[in-house]
Amino acid sequence: MKTKLTLELESTLYAYCREAGAFAVEEVTMPDDQGIVDTLSYQELPSGDIEWRCYELKVTKSDFHSKAKLSFVGHYNYFVLPLKLYQTVADEIPAHIGVLIYRPFNKEMLATATEAPSTPGYLTVARPPRRQDLQVPESELTTRFIASQAREVGKAKQMATGLKQYSTDRLYQELKKRHQHYDVYDPEANFYDQFIDDTQSTAVTALQSEIDALNLERHDLQQQLKEQRS
Repeated sequence: MKTKLTLELESTLYAYCREAGAFAVEEVTMPDDQGIVDTLSYQELPSGDIEWRCYELKVTKSDFHSKAKLSFVGHYNYFVLPLKLYQTVADEIPAHIGVLIYRPFNKEMLATATEAPSTPGYLTVARPPRRQDLQVPESELTTRFIASQAREVGKAKQMATGLKQYSTDRLYQELKKRHQHYDVYDPEANFYDQFIDDTQSTAVTALQSEIDALNLERHDLQQQLKEQRS
């Protein structure tokens, strides 16, 4: 589960890459046991050459010292860190690895902004990276980049589709799971109760609409009968 701060770094970095004219995608698995790149960006230069950049996002000291493989396989490679963490681990970062510092927007900055920011913070370059040769074949990077983009498109389509993609049986099973966590001391917190209340409310509203329509129809018929008798 990603922390709130990690998600803030991700969304800010994504916007940072887009503003630079690059395409970015998160969590790209590398070949040959090269690990997973937190964020991989692809950019076509005016010369026609392709430039690949890899970003590793770290939010705590223990995260920075994790045994997970650092997938610095691109032409340029970066750590993306909060300022306090960078100040703590700066001496441990290899000279050829760049560093982007994340700072959240504070209340004073937001108060003076002419437009609401699209990201929770901003990035500054604390250390530029040095160019290196790709550590994996470029064809592999391209294939895995496209596969990761397709995965994200699939997620977006699922979100747009919502519950319509699930069968009634599947939804019923999920409701039963929620019922297992029923809290008798706090009924308002129970999703199951909320669902039942909403369902009943919807049913009552539908019935009332039908009754109103029947009453209106009966009234019209009565009026027609009166006119015929007169």
